[in-house]
Amino acid sequence: MTAINLAPTKKGYPLGITEEKLAEFQVLLATRRAGFSLEAPFYTDDNLFNLDMQGIFGKHWIYAGSVAEVPEPGDYITVDYGPYSLIVLRNDDGGVNVLHNVCRHRGARVLTEDSGTTGNLVCGYHSWTYSSEGQLIHASAPGEMEFDKKCYSLKTAHSRIDAGLIFVCLADEPPTDFEETAKVFEPYLAPHELQKTKIAYQQNIVEEGNWKLVMENNRECYHCDGHPELACSLFPTWGLTDGIIPKHLEEVWDRNKTAQESLEERCRRYGLPYEVFEELDTRVAGIRISRESLDGDGESFSPDGHRLSKKLLGDLRDFRLGRCSMHLQPNSWFHFLGDHVVTFGVFPINAHQTLVRTTWLVADDAVEGVDYDVDKLTHTWKQTNLQDKAFVELCQQGAESPFYEPGPYMKSEYQVEAFINWYTMRMREHLA
Repeated sequence: MTAINLAPTKKGYPLGITEEKLAEFQVLLATRRAGFSLEAPFYTDDNLFNLDMQGIFGKHWIYAGSVAEVPEPGDYITVDYGPYSLIVLRNDDGGVNVLHNVCRHRGARVLTEDSGTTGNLVCGYHSWTYSSEGQLIHASAPGEMEFDKKCYSLKTAHSRIDAGLIFVCLADEPPTDFEETAKVFEPYLAPHELQKTKIAYQQNIVEEGNWKLVMENNRECYHCDGHPELACSLFPTWGLTDGIIPKHLEEVWDRNKTAQESLEERCRRYGLPYEVFEELDTRVAGIRISRESLDGDGESFSPDGHRLSKKLLGDLRDFRLGRCSMHLQPNSWFHFLGDHVVTFGVFPINAHQTLVRTTWLVADDAVEGVDYDVDKLTHTWKQTNLQDKAFVELCQQGAESPFYEPGPYMKSEYQVEAFINWYTMRMREHLA
């Protein structure tokens, strides 16, 4: 993994970035051509990656996981992105404590597993011991002088839980508009009751591509002909509108419109919001959310659209509710269905590698082998993730060619443009 030094210079930027480099990046941001992909350095340059970690992942609310991953007090997950490593620990009050996973003695990782359960946090190097709130409670050694343990607590980060989703922020003062974004998505997600779900399966894939390419790939379905398993249930006309439907998709488009009308009628019957709310680049906490129909039986991501778990989530009364789809800037997307939930978190490793974490959640009283088959539950998105990994890696290889130049986005890729526009605005603000 590339060594990253984000210690700030006197101007607040990572060490190793020259004034000339900063000026070059500022020009690239200022002259970015709307409707076109980014210049190659945004996908390949280590210095720009360092700035991304500081200006995006160091300042904004980042999706870390769900409450189903830390159901009981003492349960934790570790979340790594760029140079950062965080411990997300469920506390006795129902919230989470977020602690930097860096021992205050010699900087060793305190917890080394992806998840687990703990009381006190004990560093495996010299046994410095911290409480679940991060206070240093034990650091004695024979013959050593006493020192003020209060000065050596684990460093903390901000956290919040909204509709069962856990978000973290490393900034001293987090962006305040996330509160309004949460008010938008909570009514859509609340009926699924994530606090009453459990993990059925979790998959970690390392994609050999820049994190922005991962997000761009997710924000369009122009490539969905490359997802045969997903196309069984997800209408491949996603992102298209009347007037730009290819001839070979006209019948699918008509079927999609009929299914959507039926879904909206059921949503009105049950009092579920379904309208598209889209502000991907018009607010700091960019979002798109809606409830959209699925093909076939319209229930789940299966070959015939039929449910994959026999247990409805939360207080839902109907399996045929399509999918509630949500995109959040900068690192997550979600599918909430009647029978299960799929969450996706994107965690940059370096300029050329990104971890994509996919988690399947089912009702907490669903029994594996009785109510659901884990292989069938996960098949569609496991295959889709592998296909997306290949697409992202092709783009990364292309961005590293001396002959790469930005290409135009198609009309159906407007959400890709919105993501890139959001990114360039945030980075301009950071480098201003």
